[in-house]
Amino acid sequence: MKMGEPKIRGVILAGGQGTRFRPLTYYLQKCMIPVGEDEKPVLDYIVRLFAHHEIRDLVLLVGYKHQQIQNYFDDGSRFGVKVHYVLDEPGFKGSAGAIVNAYRQGIISSDDYLLVYYGDILSDFDLKKMVSQHIESGAAATVALARGFRIRVGTADIENGFIKRFHEKPEIEDPVSVGILVISGSVVKEMNEMHKGEDDGSFDIMGDLVPYLIEKGKPVGAYVSKAFWYDLGSLERYERFEHEKLDRMLKYSS
Repeated sequence: MKMGEPKIRGVILAGGQGTRFRPLTYYLQKCMIPVGEDEKPVLDYIVRLFAHHEIRDLVLLVGYKHQQIQNYFDDGSRFGVKVHYVLDEPGFKGSAGAIVNAYRQGIISSDDYLLVYYGDILSDFDLKKMVSQHIESGAAATVALARGFRIRVGTADIENGFIKRFHEKPEIEDPVSVGILVISGSVVKEMNEMHKGEDDGSFDIMGDLVPYLIEKGKPVGAYVSKAFWYDLGSLERYERFEHEKLDRMLKYSS
C-alpha cells in the first residue's frame, strides 16, 4: 500500500457453528466444507478471490472449530495474503458483534475500510470495483446486490379462497443481498458505541446495522452486479450445488 492510499481490510465471517449444515458441521467448520471437483474448502475460494482483487490484508473472525481454519491457512503466505485471526469472545454475538470484538482488540481501526464477506458465499464479484465505488461515493456502507434471484418455493395468487395463478420458483424483481458489503471505519467506531455489553444480545450486520444506518440518514450504497454467486446456506443448498461447474465459474480459483 502506497503512502496516502486508503487501507482496505478484508473481513471474513468464519465463526458460526453452521447448524443448518448438520451433521457435516459436527466434524467440520462450515466454511471448511469441501466444494468443487478438487474438494477445496469454501474458504479457500473466498481467500483466493480477495487475493485476485489485490486485497491481501485479511481478518478472519473465527470461533467454532477455528483450529481447522488456522491449520489450513496459517499466516496466509501460501495464498499471497496476510491473515489475522480474531477468536469469538463471550458478549459479542452476531456478525456485527464479531467486528466490534476485533475493533476492541485493536485488529481493525476506524481508519480502515472493511470489505466484509460472509463465509458461506461463493462468488466472482469484482471486490476491487466495489471498494472503489464505495470510496468514491462517500457512503457509510455499500451492500452488494444481485438481480435474477429465484426463490426456492412456489407462490400463489389467491382470490376468494381459490388459486388463480401459481408461480413455481419465481424470480424476484428486487435485487437481493449476497452477503458482501463495505463498511467505512467511522461506522465501525459507531458500532462500538452501539454495543454496550453482554446483555445486548445478537448484533447483526444486515439485520441491525444496515437498517440503523438507513434510519439515521447515513448514505448506504448499492453495488449491483450480474456476477456469479451462490449462498451455500444449508445442507440442502450444498447437496444441490453443481460442484463440477465451480472451477469454470470461478476463473480466479486455480
